[in-house]
Order: sequence, then C-alpha cells, then structure tokens
Amino acid sequence: MTSDLSFRRFRELSDPAELREFRTEMEKAGYPAFFAFAEAFREAIKGYADDEATAMLELIRRAREWFPAPGRFSPAWERLWQEFERICAGKNEILAAIPPGEREGEWQVLIDNPYVPQQIACYPGLTFGEAVYLFAYFRLDLAPNEYLRLQRVTNVVTVTGTP
Repeated sequence: MTSDLSFRRFRELSDPAELREFRTEMEKAGYPAFFAFAEAFREAIKGYADDEATAMLELIRRAREWFPAPGRFSPAWERLWQEFERICAGKNEILAAIPPGEREGEWQVLIDNPYVPQQIACYPGLTFGEAVYLFAYFRLDLAPNEYLRLQRVTNVVTVTGTP
C-alpha cells in the first residue's frame, strides 16, 4: 500500500497518531517524497492570500514540530523551516503594505548593487502574487549595498526583433 505523503494531506491531518504515521512513512520514503512535499509547501507559500497568512505560519510551525531536522533528507534543507518563515514574514509585510485594490496589473522585481560592475537583475511581467513571493525570496540573501525593488508597471511598450 502506498501512503499519500503529499503536502495536501499533511495540511488536512490533525490527529497526532496520523501525523506520527505520516512522519514515519515520509522517513521511510526518503528524499524523493520529502522533495515533493517541500516543493508543494513552497508552492503553497507562493500562492497564499492575506487571509491565509496565519494558517501558513501554523503549517510551518507544525512541519518544524514533526520534521525538526529536514537536513536528514538533504543537507540543502538544513534551514528549510527558517527559510519558509522568513519568506512568509517578507510576504506578509508586503501584503500589509499594499492594499488589495492596488494589486492589479503587471509587477516587476529588480535587484541591483550600484557598487559592483554587474547588471541589474529584473524579473518583469509578474502578477502581484508572483512578484511578492520573489521579493520575499530574494530578500533572504540580500548582500550589503544591494537593493531590491518591487514595483507595479504603469506603462509598457514591448517590441520584438524581426527574424
């Protein structure tokens, strides 16, 4: 019998015995199952709305409780729960700062460090939700003198070259 080790199922579980069984099955399944779980968790973080912020933080708290050492599945996940918490904190800050009525249209995220000879990184053509997630994600590792901008595009002219 194959267990359902999806993030969707984890979200639905509340009984400690079922959560223990879920953890045991996840530990048996190893890296591939936890990878799928973590990626679905990340997608949920990307997509949650204002009214789901508290529930998302609670899911992270519960995941930390039941999987306190995600680095056992991969060293890359040693700080997974801290990363998710920090992304949510950054996302929640932006959700609180920009009212829902001002979120329509095209958004972009820019990263620049004017003191180094590298190009500006720009992520254009995003929805508000996509842009807020990227902003919160890039904010995690912002280097000294780098700045990060989240901005709504008001006018766009796009041209493409002809073959």
